[in-house]
Amino acid sequence: MSKALPVVLAAIIIGGALTPVYLAKQATPGQHAKTGQTSNAATSNIQKISYALGYQVSSQTPPEMDTELFAEGMRDGQAKKTPRFTEQEINQALMAYQQEVQKQQQQHLQQQQQQQQATANSATQAGEAFLAANAKKPGVITTASGLQYQVIKEGTGATPTASSEVKVDYEGKLIDGTVFDSSIKRGEPLTFGLSQVIPGWTEGLQLMKEGAHYRFFIPASLGYGETGAGEAIPPNSTLIFDVTLIKVNP
Repeated sequence: MSKALPVVLAAIIIGGALTPVYLAKQATPGQHAKTGQTSNAATSNIQKISYALGYQVSSQTPPEMDTELFAEGMRDGQAKKTPRFTEQEINQALMAYQQEVQKQQQQHLQQQQQQQQATANSATQAGEAFLAANAKKPGVITTASGLQYQVIKEGTGATPTASSEVKVDYEGKLIDGTVFDSSIKRGEPLTFGLSQVIPGWTEGLQLMKEGAHYRFFIPASLGYGETGAGEAIPPNSTLIFDVTLIKVNP
């Protein structure tokens, strides 16, 4: 029979992994965690360690494990009985189980990828439809790159170049109206170089003068593209930004 399991159990006790996990999960003293019934509290250290070790091992085993056979294996091992199953049978079972787990993980990963692709495709279609309709609205201008903008207020100061550093106030949202970022709400204008931001901003800000307030409608290709930006901006998202150019630094 393989020595792997006893080694693992010994490592749990010796390595000190038992105490923090067990203590984090244990219920109110004198009660079972699920039933709330009063327990027959173990009094000796060995009894307490035995219970805690069983609790610890249970957190590292599959939920479908046969606890009766697990207990039988423990009893047979302590009694030095001949194991019910041969080492070859155990190894074959472990290999088959691992293969099944890997298969399930692969299927789950494929499902996630399919869902993500479907979401990305949906975002692409929604963005294209939005921009097509938006382009027909009064005051909306579309550039050769596909960037759309609307002048809310014209400025009178300096105009930045692609290498300029600027100070702006802004609010960004998705086409469904969800606000994902806002320096306006934070009360903290942002300073950055035009070469450090998404292409839609780099292009759009060069159309503005200090004091101007523009609204940018940025297709995904000029924004965060197929990767998106964390949980706030999904892949292939069309973005809307209200931007006020406060200052162009020398």
